Amino acid sequence: MTSHWSIAGIPLVLGGNVFGFTADEDTSFAVLDRFYEHGGRMVDTAQGYSVWVPGHVGGESEAVIGKWLKSRGVRADMRIGTKTGMAGDPGDLEPRKVAEELEKSLERLQTDYVDLYYAHRDDPQTPLEEVARGFDTLVKQGLVREVGASNYNAQRLGEIHRIAGENGLAPFTVLQNEYNLVERKDYPPELQRLCVERGIAMLPWFGLAAGFLTGKYRTREDLQRFNRGSSIERFFDKGLEVLPMLDAVAAEAGASLGAVALAWLARQPGIAAPIASASKPEQLDIQFEALGLKLSETQLAQLTAAGA
Repeated sequence: MTSHWSIAGIPLVLGGNVFGFTADEDTSFAVLDRFYEHGGRMVDTAQGYSVWVPGHVGGESEAVIGKWLKSRGVRADMRIGTKTGMAGDPGDLEPRKVAEELEKSLERLQTDYVDLYYAHRDDPQTPLEEVARGFDTLVKQGLVREVGASNYNAQRLGEIHRIAGENGLAPFTVLQNEYNLVERKDYPPELQRLCVERGIAMLPWFGLAAGFLTGKYRTREDLQRFNRGSSIERFFDKGLEVLPMLDAVAAEAGASLGAVALAWLARQPGIAAPIASASKPEQLDIQFEALGLKLSETQLAQLTAAGA
């Protein structure tokens, strides 16, 4: 079963991890407004965003998005994806816990349903059939339109997809794993094949490698100048090997580095749409540019080889 929520109409997903974090409420509203005005119709968030910030408890991003949806009156136009179980603790995906967390998310988002609800991380302790039945119940109740998995490997995603199919349950038809020009280990060939063969739409997170693929981080000093520098560190060494080819293709295409990186991502097997965040409205320019950028087969192959 393939995804039924017209994935073809969603070429780009706005990452909400920065809302209430590096983007305060006013700035978040400005980003969301610009995204909407340019035709953007899907936002990704999670119950856990931004629990990593001192003083935050999680749900800050959902709360900002909820206020924006209500103030603009655009809920019916938007597709909202959120997640449960970010910590990956044992029992996080037990049906009762999932239902309780969804109720909290709906309250923060100021809506009575979400378009896409993910298991944020695998929960090996809770049997997969229980997990599948728990999410299916939420679909049957009309609280969730579609269910997905985030940070799953091929074996576990394939198994829960099979269990759902054999038992007439709502299938996990969306995957959200990390994948970009620099970091590719969480979407290996066997997972790509699974997504393509079973019609599972892959929406990769960190499409711009936390901003590294915009080209603004080229020295260790650059890492110190930006407030997300620490999250860039793990991309740095391998990323420096990718940048020369990214520079070359961007120059050849007359495009920005970030747009090239997202255009490459959109052409990979099983990818439905990249997810990229923006902490300022003008940062959306990269995403909008990527939508109209067509890379040649040679350019795609060169970029693929550069990060292999």
